[in-house]
Amino acid sequence: MTESPTTTLADGIADVLTDARGETVTVADVHRLTGGASRQVWSVEAHTSDGSPLPVVLRRDPPGHGDADRMRAETACLRAAAAAGVPVPQVLAAGDTAPGIDAPYLLMNRVDGESLPRKLQRDPELVAVRAELAEQMGYALGLIHRSDVAEVAMLDSGDPLDAIEAVYREFDEPRPAVEMGLRWLRDHRPPVRPKALVHGDFRMGNLLVDRTGIRGVLDWELAHLGDPIEDLGWLCVRAWRFGAELPVGGIGTREQLVDGYERATGIRPSDAELHWWEAYGTLRWLVLSRFQAQRHLSGEEFSLELASIGRRVCESEYDLLLVLGLLDDPGEAPERRSATATVHDRPTTNEIVDLVATTLTDEIAPALADDSDQQRYLLRICVNLLRIAGRELAAGDDAANALRARLGELGCATEADLATEIRSGALGYDDVAVRRAVSSAVLTRLRVANPRHLVP
Repeated sequence: MTESPTTTLADGIADVLTDARGETVTVADVHRLTGGASRQVWSVEAHTSDGSPLPVVLRRDPPGHGDADRMRAETACLRAAAAAGVPVPQVLAAGDTAPGIDAPYLLMNRVDGESLPRKLQRDPELVAVRAELAEQMGYALGLIHRSDVAEVAMLDSGDPLDAIEAVYREFDEPRPAVEMGLRWLRDHRPPVRPKALVHGDFRMGNLLVDRTGIRGVLDWELAHLGDPIEDLGWLCVRAWRFGAELPVGGIGTREQLVDGYERATGIRPSDAELHWWEAYGTLRWLVLSRFQAQRHLSGEEFSLELASIGRRVCESEYDLLLVLGLLDDPGEAPERRSATATVHDRPTTNEIVDLVATTLTDEIAPALADDSDQQRYLLRICVNLLRIAGRELAAGDDAANALRARLGELGCATEADLATEIRSGALGYDDVAVRRAVSSAVLTRLRVANPRHLVP
């Protein structure tokens, strides 16, 4: 008995588009793109019946791991946002599954524009729009928040602080910086605004921009109903500045952002309100980073990239202490004492790590083919992890010993003990000794993981 041929992904997309448009659509090429926190993104080169090009993007869940409800919600968000005037891709077709696609999916027209943050921050061709981009982002957020919430009633609408705390508690990994953040956020919470459609991940990297401005707002998978100022605070989180100084995506000021928002909505959040949501966003990214790393650390998914994120959690701990004004730098860790005697010849372990990292960077990376973007990306992660290992070897035990002494002064043997004391209220998050101990721990990690992240 002859088996029936399997429908390919290209054939499945062509069939869906043909049904949706009422004309024959052919697909010439399908290739996967990078990006997307949990969904696959594919670029599709299609043509209509008269031969006209039809550039399409497919978003789908990984086959076998679909969430049809979330995909339907994302589709509803795009349609509601489009009706409110938000620049978004047009939904061409969507469904719970289809032959060849084999997972919940969403097909959209492909929008031209630049999304890479570093290019948006530096490209000379974008210099004019860059001066207006923070204001444009505020205006776009205002349009999103004016969307009809009746069209997206299926979205989650729970308390965001409760939700992120629940994710953190599931790790059973008490962190003093997180406990300080949770206490501060609950002590300073601003009045709650009426619920609106919240994008949930509006930032550099999820926007398409050209010389005319914002062309598309992408990646709606974290959308929910909530306080609209959450989106503004998230955009100001230091992680989304990608190394630049200006607080809004590294390209603009908070005042510009709020000016645009007020132009769209008539609402101007206070500095205190925006600061609270920026602090919340920083804590949220801290917990979500640890959540991503857990996918690898738990054995669920082998991933070099996810593993490396585990060493970046301290960046968000540092950012959280900064935004809350709770960083108390006790000074540089003491220099490592003279090396202990060793039976091994040189190069030392640290020298070996540095040698391998330098060789990978200077000799192997340039030899990769031009089409090896993914391999280059993984190579950069490998080099970064080697550098981290080298800095940890060079640091020795002095900083850890100093931290243990500071914890001991508070009657705590471990950071977990200190986190528990902060959570219970037995120790105040603004107590000088607490701030110094927590700052010492975070700085010790950060000076090894990514010393360039430290504020000069």
